[in-house]
Amino acid sequence: MNQECVKEPSPADMSIFERYLMVWVGLCILLGLAMGKMAPDVARYLDGLALEVNGAPVVSIPIAVCLFFMMYPIMVKIDFAGVVRAGKSARPVLLTLFLNWVIKPFTMYGISVLFLGTLFHGFIGPDAVDLVKMPFGLDLEVGATYGSGTVLLHEGVKMLEVPLWRSYLAGCILLGIAPCTAMVLVWGYLAKGNDGLTLVMVAINSLFMLVLYGVLGGFLLGVGRLPVPWQALLLSISVYVALPLVAGFLSRKWILAVKGEAWFKEKFLHVLTPIAIVALLLTLVLLFSFKGEVILANPLTILWIAIPLFLQTVLIFALGYLLSKVLKLPYADAAPVAMIGASNHFEVAIATSVMLFGLSSGAALATVVGVLIEVPVMLMLVRFCVKTKHWFDEER
Repeated sequence: MNQECVKEPSPADMSIFERYLMVWVGLCILLGLAMGKMAPDVARYLDGLALEVNGAPVVSIPIAVCLFFMMYPIMVKIDFAGVVRAGKSARPVLLTLFLNWVIKPFTMYGISVLFLGTLFHGFIGPDAVDLVKMPFGLDLEVGATYGSGTVLLHEGVKMLEVPLWRSYLAGCILLGIAPCTAMVLVWGYLAKGNDGLTLVMVAINSLFMLVLYGVLGGFLLGVGRLPVPWQALLLSISVYVALPLVAGFLSRKWILAVKGEAWFKEKFLHVLTPIAIVALLLTLVLLFSFKGEVILANPLTILWIAIPLFLQTVLIFALGYLLSKVLKLPYADAAPVAMIGASNHFEVAIATSVMLFGLSSGAALATVVGVLIEVPVMLMLVRFCVKTKHWFDEER
């Protein structure tokens, strides 16, 4: 790995969005919370713009649009032939897949059960319950049991009454099985990692999500004794991940054939770069405007959920960073490995939790907490990476 891979970009090389990203993120969070509090009707209207299946909101149109423009500029940069050539860098790719699909889902489950089901159980309320949607296609009689839930009639609609902590657990599970495939490129860039390798790992993770998100989600939600609508999981992944992935692949192929590589790199990508950052910031405004009232109304509940999510993030980051050192990876590879493992694709997790369990469910609240801690915690870890990159100097 040559010296350029860990060269620190100068301020002149960075846009105003990149130089002051933490400031913009903070402002967008505050703007979203203020919008949800001061203009709740607008927030509710935007949140209500969704594609529905059997009366359940499956895809939030505003979030889907923002997420597309956030991920498309990243996906279109990927040279998919490079995924095959990534065999030359097999160790970081395999380590990332190991962390994301063999370790992370189960540590998230274990940590969440320990804290939500044991240590914080008394604070959450031993007898506290949550009403969640019935699984698609399931029609049970009132009074019947399904997993840890009991079927009851709520405002004329059959719902499942489950222990509240298990509903929070479901949201944590959905976060734990959704590795970041978009914003991690921002974290990798700020940590001065190998952008090319990050792109390859994002592409591979996106492909793995199409298969393993539903499999692992179904297995762990089943272990957690909660309903498992497999088709809903696959649909959300198809819209939020596969669509920008396919669009990026096809448009890249067409542009290179018609305009050539020089125009693609010097003109097209130059225009797209700020679009991804703007879409990221707008996504934060929308997410916090949709959930602002919930966050402000449940400060202690947010804390109980945030602690295990924070510990999980730091644990997976530490494992990725340490194992990268043990495997003698260069810093430029170690930083993306740790970042991808630590961060979550909370957009998919939120959409899936709302679709599976309902907008007002504890599961949806848990995924919103994922949004709340994701950006500040990841920026903290980015800062840690930059300050400790000399640990890997002898491996460069």
